[in-house]
Amino acid sequence: MSNDPSESFPAGYEPPAVWAPKAAYGGQFGSINRPVSGARFDRELPVGKHPFQLYSQGTPNGQKVTILLEELLEAGHAGAEYDAWLVNIFDGDQFGSGFVDINPNSKIPALVDHTKDPTTRVFESGSILVYLAERFGAFLPTEHRKRTETFNWLMWQMGAAPFVGGGLGHFLRYAPVKVEYAIDRYAMETKRQLHVLNTHLATHEFLAGDEYTIADMAVWPWYPASIYGVYGTAEFLAVEQYTHLLRWHHAIAARSAVARGRVVNRINGEPGTMLRERHDASDFLSLTR
Repeated sequence: MSNDPSESFPAGYEPPAVWAPKAAYGGQFGSINRPVSGARFDRELPVGKHPFQLYSQGTPNGQKVTILLEELLEAGHAGAEYDAWLVNIFDGDQFGSGFVDINPNSKIPALVDHTKDPTTRVFESGSILVYLAERFGAFLPTEHRKRTETFNWLMWQMGAAPFVGGGLGHFLRYAPVKVEYAIDRYAMETKRQLHVLNTHLATHEFLAGDEYTIADMAVWPWYPASIYGVYGTAEFLAVEQYTHLLRWHHAIAARSAVARGRVVNRINGEPGTMLRERHDASDFLSLTR
């Protein structure tokens, strides 16, 4: 067996001697895709008056955190007040020096807790959900089995969602060249995941059982909300056949905190569904004007 890695490439393909950013590598995202990490320009982050400063965008990953923050506030946790600042990932805001200081991986969302001395940074959406749930003792069960089941589904989402966004969503909606094999592969996996959820929710009210938790908040923006929304693949995937999943989806969508959280830091969509930044509960009034 040869140790020459070039022999694993398809015939006629010449890999670049030095990998360099090119628009063709990422299509719509070619201008921001690079093989290195770190800040690309200097930019300080704004800081508001509230205990928590959230730097994010209203993507499915961003919605997880704003939904939890709104749920905490609705449950009476006044200490969960937050400022939400837009980090436009399509413009490359996530590569500013201030944001990279909070999240060296340059991905939204990122949170700073100013109630701690020194201030505490929290990045990765799952980590932020756990941090806030433990901080306020809410939406994360203390009973051993339910707590474990919450983490089971939270971690499931972390590993599963890239197949929907970076997989199916990318190759179907954003890739500069449509590759049938890639679309079929990720569509099949997405449908398998939908079936996993539908089967489980046939016998459970919520993901961890009879209790609404951060696991539901993590999964809901992706399954099937992103499929109906940003990726527009609901009909393609025949989502309507997953009746138990849809029952759960509509029940959570009806929650007032979810309705608020899903619009924070959104910059596209129908009128009344976008709130670029959030600094006070009264900001939501602008959506009804």
